[in-house]
Amino acid sequence: MPREQGRKFIAQNKKARHDYSILDTYEVGLVLTGTEVKSLRMGRASLVDGFATVDQGEVWLQHVHIPEYTEGTWTNHTPRRKRKVLMHRYEIEKLIGKTKEGGFTLVPLDLYFKDGKVKATLALAKGKKSYDKRQDLAERDSRREMERAFGRYVKGRR
Repeated sequence: MPREQGRKFIAQNKKARHDYSILDTYEVGLVLTGTEVKSLRMGRASLVDGFATVDQGEVWLQHVHIPEYTEGTWTNHTPRRKRKVLMHRYEIEKLIGKTKEGGFTLVPLDLYFKDGKVKATLALAKGKKSYDKRQDLAERDSRREMERAFGRYVKGRR
């Protein structure tokens, strides 16, 4: 059987892009058990409540829900366990400094297969206030309205 090539998305955290302003992103690996990978191959995961913490020089992904594998036996995993994140040491040290500053958090943006391995995108993010969210929505609506008006103008229907 040939090896997998390219990317296959499993789950995305769209709410994180709405609730946080993203400053930096990292592509990371995850330490998973066999039943977790099989469950992910079925396309089942939820990143909604997920976040990452830095404990004693290691990064841990918490509250990410990977449901139990339906064909699994007593060796099945627990759905919301802590999962170790694989990153370079210099990236972890940079994150330790940033998260200690306060106001910054690590949020998973998506889970995907890359060349047969499970990867995640972690974002260093700062929480938005409600007025920031409203401002972003207003900007998006005005941009969309301008694009529509430009499209009508180009087509000749003013």
